[in-house]
Amino acid sequence: MSIVVTGATGKLGRHVVEQLLEKVPAEQITAVVRDEARAAGLAARGVLLAVADYNAPESFDGLFAAGDKVLLISGNEIDKDRPAQHKVVIDAAEAAGVALLAYTSAPGSLTAALADAHRATEEILLSSGVPYTLLRNGWYFENYTENLAPVLAHRAVVQAAGDGRISAASRADYAAAAVAVLIGEGHENQTYELGGDTSFGFADYAAELSRQTGEEIVYQAVSVDAYTEILTDAGLPEPVAAVFAGVDLSIEKGELEVTTGDLSRLTGRPTTPLAEAVAAALKS
Repeated sequence: MSIVVTGATGKLGRHVVEQLLEKVPAEQITAVVRDEARAAGLAARGVLLAVADYNAPESFDGLFAAGDKVLLISGNEIDKDRPAQHKVVIDAAEAAGVALLAYTSAPGSLTAALADAHRATEEILLSSGVPYTLLRNGWYFENYTENLAPVLAHRAVVQAAGDGRISAASRADYAAAAVAVLIGEGHENQTYELGGDTSFGFADYAAELSRQTGEEIVYQAVSVDAYTEILTDAGLPEPVAAVFAGVDLSIEKGELEVTTGDLSRLTGRPTTPLAEAVAAALKS
């Protein structure tokens, strides 16, 4: 039996594998990657590698074994048919008779277009009969903190989210929840709504940036159309920009405020606070 992590060299996948290595022997972990060279460091530490691509169904033939626990990390190609990509993995898991397939989904409350692929994937997974866990991950701090340069340059946080609040957490937090499910028991056919312990608004985010940088940084709320234009001017294709702007509209409606406490319960610790996430980003 292996614990198999797809997208293992991605931003979330790397956190998952690193945390698994603290809990189980390396030879029990299989990292599914598209580029073997990018996973050389993991292989050197004893992690098994499997080269496969969501866009190449045949690459998953025979990859899983009966009894495996699989983490399907959702694909990041939002301009492609992601449910079809994910079905490749689900079909292979069903054929092999895996013990569990955990999928990184989106909050059940999210109605933005970004959630459509996740809802479709959930339907495919539930209809497959494979024992599942839905890890409905909320928003990541890193969605904002990894793009601080323009914020600091213009001394403004520009979003189309009004006074909406977000229950964000760090990638490491969400990875810890996935690890808890993969190494634990009793998570079959469960759905977890995951988010940070304390929500914040973009005015709070701007204030925290101001406090830690010593610069006056303001929150500038704009319309969804204006934000879409800002994103396209920054180089995003218009359809992709519209998807991200649509998330801001959902934030304004309160759809990314998660109050279940599932994330801290699964990990057994409080989630990363906003101040800590900002401090880490400013140091990097």
